[in-house]
This record gives sequence, C-alpha cells and structure tokens, in this order.
Amino acid sequence: MKIVTYNVNGLRQRVSQFGCLRKLLDSFDADIICIQVCHVAFTFMHETKLRRQELTSDLVMADGYESFFSCTRTSDKGRSGYSGVATFCRVKSAFLSNEVALPVAAEEGFTGVLESCTTGKCEMLAIADGLEEFSRDGLVNVDSEGRCIITDHGHFVLFNIYGPRADCNDTDRIMFKLNFFKILQKRWESLLHQKRRICVVGDLNISPTAMDFRDAGPDFENNEFRRWFRSLLVEHGGHFFDVFRAKHPDRREAYTCWPSNTGAELFNYGSRIDHILFGGSCLHVENELDGHDFVTCHVKECDIMTQYKRWKSGSDITPRWKGGLSIKLEGSDHAPVFMSLDEIPDISQHSTPSLSVRYLTGVHGVQQTIVSVFMKRQVAKQIDSREVSSSNMNGDIISGSGNGCESMKRSFKNCSVSDGPVGESCCSTTTISGIADANSVPVSTNKQKARKNRLSQLSLRSFFKKSPKKPTPGYEVNELLADCPNEADAFKSNHLICETPLADDCSSSLKQYELNSCASSLHEHELSSTCSLDKEKNNVALLEWQRIELLMRNSLPLCKGHKEPCVARIVKKAGPTFGRRFYCCARAEGPASNPEANCGYFKWASSKHGQKG
Repeated sequence: MKIVTYNVNGLRQRVSQFGCLRKLLDSFDADIICIQVCHVAFTFMHETKLRRQELTSDLVMADGYESFFSCTRTSDKGRSGYSGVATFCRVKSAFLSNEVALPVAAEEGFTGVLESCTTGKCEMLAIADGLEEFSRDGLVNVDSEGRCIITDHGHFVLFNIYGPRADCNDTDRIMFKLNFFKILQKRWESLLHQKRRICVVGDLNISPTAMDFRDAGPDFENNEFRRWFRSLLVEHGGHFFDVFRAKHPDRREAYTCWPSNTGAELFNYGSRIDHILFGGSCLHVENELDGHDFVTCHVKECDIMTQYKRWKSGSDITPRWKGGLSIKLEGSDHAPVFMSLDEIPDISQHSTPSLSVRYLTGVHGVQQTIVSVFMKRQVAKQIDSREVSSSNMNGDIISGSGNGCESMKRSFKNCSVSDGPVGESCCSTTTISGIADANSVPVSTNKQKARKNRLSQLSLRSFFKKSPKKPTPGYEVNELLADCPNEADAFKSNHLICETPLADDCSSSLKQYELNSCASSLHEHELSSTCSLDKEKNNVALLEWQRIELLMRNSLPLCKGHKEPCVARIVKKAGPTFGRRFYCCARAEGPASNPEANCGYFKWASSKHGQKG
C-alpha cells in the first residue's frame, strides 16, 4: 500500500499541467493521495446556505478513485478559496469492498462541528470527543478554512492536514496557528486513548529541526511551533514517529518546499515542511513486545519524490534564473512525499462514506449548467459540419425543396440533361433564382446553415451574431457550371426554353460579379494599407520599448558580489515601506557558501523626493 501527500498549490493548475485529473493521480501510482492547497471554496448564498461552486467534475472526479474534499468556508478577506484539501482513494469498487484504501468513514474538518450538506439538508454535528472544553464558535473558527479531511481506513485513521502559516509579526495568525494545533492535538490524544492508530500527512508549515531548514540560525529550534512539533515525536516522549526521519535519520538537504519567487530550487535552498507522522502499535498479535511498532513492522520506505520539482538539475529545458522576470515554471513549489506499507490485511466489507464527492449532486452531473448544455451542442455541430464538408468535397450538392422541409444529395456529374420538361431534369426548381437559393451553400459550408434551411429553427447563439448578407442570385451557379462546360451548355439551353428573361438575368449577374470583383479589390487594397500602417506602428513601439529597456538596464546598479545588473522590485507587503522600490541581486537564492548563488546585495531606490534610501 502506498500513501502520497502533495501540496499542489492549485489543483486546477496541476490538472491542466498533466492534461486531466486521472493522469495526475495515476502518475503517483498510489492507493491514497492526499492533496493540499486545492484553492476551492464554498460560495455563500443568503446567510446559511452553502454550495461547492468550484468543485467541478473535472477537478474532483476520476474513474477508479473516490474523492473527499474540505473546502474553505470563511468569507474573511484573503482567506476565501485560499486553502482546501482533498483525499483521493484508488479502489476497484466503491461498494461492498474489502479494500483498505476505501475508507469506512470520512469527516470534513477535525472538530466535528461543521455542517453536513451532502443530503441536501444542512444539520449541525456534535462536537468531537475530547474537544468538549472548547467553545463551538472557537471550533468553527479553526475548521472554517478547509484545512483538514479525515478518513477512517479501519487499521488507521488518516488526517490530511494543511497547517496554517503565520509570519513572525502577524499576531492574529500566530494565535490562530497555536489554537489550531492545540485543538488538533487534543483530537489525536482522544483517538490514541481509544487505541486507534493515527496517520498524519500534509503540509504542516513547520520545519522541526535545523537539519530541515536551509542555513538555520542558532536560535532556529527555539521557535514555539518547532518545540511543539518535536514534543509529538517518540524520541521526545510523544506518540508519533516522523516516518521520513525514522528511515533517513542523517540525510541533509532533504527539502520538500522552496521559495517560489527567488529561484531557490536551483541550489536546493529549501525546507522540509511536508510530513508523514504515524502513531500507534503495529498490526501483529505480539505488538506489545519491544521492537514492535508500526513504522518498524509495516513501513517499507518513505521518501521525497524529487521528480516533481519544477527545476530539473542538469536539464537544458529549465532556463537559468535571472531575477525571475521572464521565467514561467510549471509545477508546484512543493515536492510530494510518499510512504509504502507492507503486510496490511483487508478489512471487513463496506461501501464508500456519504461524504464522497459522488454523492454531491451538483458535481456528479444531476444538475447541468447552461454552459455545459451549449458546449455539448457546439461539439455536436462541429462533428456534423465535418460530415457535411466531407460529403461536399466528393462533388455532392445539397438542394432544398420549395418548403425547405426536405433535403437530398445528388452528384452533379450524374445528372442527365434532356430536352424534356424541366421537371425531369436533375434540378428540383425551374427558375435560376430558385436554383441559386437551393445551391447557395458553398463547398466549405457547415452543417449549421444547412440545418437552418431545413428546419428554420434558430439557436440562442444565432441571436448574438450578425446575419450574413444574402448572396447574389446566380453567382454560385455560374461558379459551379464553370467547372463543367459540357453540362453547363446543356443546362443553360434547357433552361432558356422555360425562362425567357434568362439573358437579362445572366447579364445582370455578370455585371454584378464585375462590381463585386472591383469592390473586393478595393477592399483588399484598403486592408493591405491598414496592415502596413499597423505593422509600422508596431515596429515603432517595439523600438521605443527596446530603448526604454536599454535605458533601465544601464540605470540599474551592479551587485557587489558578481558585478552584474541588479533586478528592480517593489515592496508588496503592507507596512511603512509598502510600494517602495528597491534593487537586489538577480541570481537565484542559495546557501551563503556558494559563490554562484545570490550575493545578498540590497539597495533602496531613490524616493519620490529625491532622497536616498
């Protein structure tokens, strides 16, 4: 059995990167895939009703997987749609299954107080065991950001966690983070007291030791969150194993996250904040004996999947970091972590829990949107148009009857022209104007126009399109007959017997054709002159932009470490220096011992009043 945890930094972006959700999930070849930072949220409607508007089927459903989501419910500024976690379970059957990967129960959040709306009726749930000392409002507050989904797999309870991030000067977020982990630890202790095994995976936003952080300072491990993390571990008297460190106790520079805007991946200048923790006994009967614990007995391997990093070492595809101004990296700023388990027996027969996405009617397709309806119609029209185009390329003519309710195809070359009545000829109408109307569809026509002639039924999209000008009668017929001179002579002689004003019509159509040709040539001349004018303007703009770039490059200071032009940046963080411009070394961030890395040069740009920073 294989479990993977991955901070995708936007599920839609990763699905787009791999082509579809199924390909993304299959790439891990894992039984349980825990994803963080999905960027999905509830949409608030009225005051109490909630809907998962951003949970579209292409993001949450894949054949062979059961999925469970926790979405952001808060409407606080900067928090709506920020987090969100999801657990995907690869199963052979979602019903009456013995697979461990298929959970027997699932819970959104870890406090037990979130509303359950899967049945269409929202009902308040009871507070989880062990959390009775906390107020309901406090529990709702920590669970409203979509940071946890719990799945019970029989042998163990799996917590998929996205831990809060708190800057050192943000007092509110520091208090939120402290409260979050305090309540979470109480829930773990309650389950451990019930003799349940607990597996915790996810981005906890904590590096426990100096070994897990680049260039850690002497006071690094004194941080209160790092002390809390280490207190959970067995070697410090806690109940959990840090599974990666249990398997690789001395490995250095084993990082799972890198700053996204400094090119730090180039020099592997990151931190290990994505973890897999496990607490509880092994599955053997003699589990009370010394040397028997879950990690020793059942964990085969645990490692970082570095192949998912955005920067590939030694690859020519990845460009060199030059301030990040023109570099677009595809992928998350995190790397997945996996754990392989051995000797995990099947469990009793069960079916997928009610929290599964398959039971959310708006996602599964019971409720269709108007956009999806028109998308399906558009695809059908494209398929039909290809069929019509292929039939027209074989020399077929689509001709409509007088009332426009029937259609038929005939090959023009197979028509037999006789001296009999016009009704016996291959054309279904007797006047040139009628033939022109019937055959006014060009060879490269689409099915939509033919459909309009036959059914006279307009689509909603057609109301927003400008109706095309009616073609000149006789023009298409003359163009068609020009390709078949023998048939054309017989055709014209046959119809001259029936229609006396044909000569006038033909002469008028020829004049009209000449006028159209002249008009089209004038139009082409105007277009060419307009295009040349636009091209000239673009060239002027390009030269001006190049001049500005050269001027800016020459005005940039040189960094002292490499004597190279710096990169200009603007402070975007709220505070007294917000919006102020500064210069820094353009190279990728890396360890101070590496001369090829960023030298740390920094200089404020001149202020608005001409004063130096």
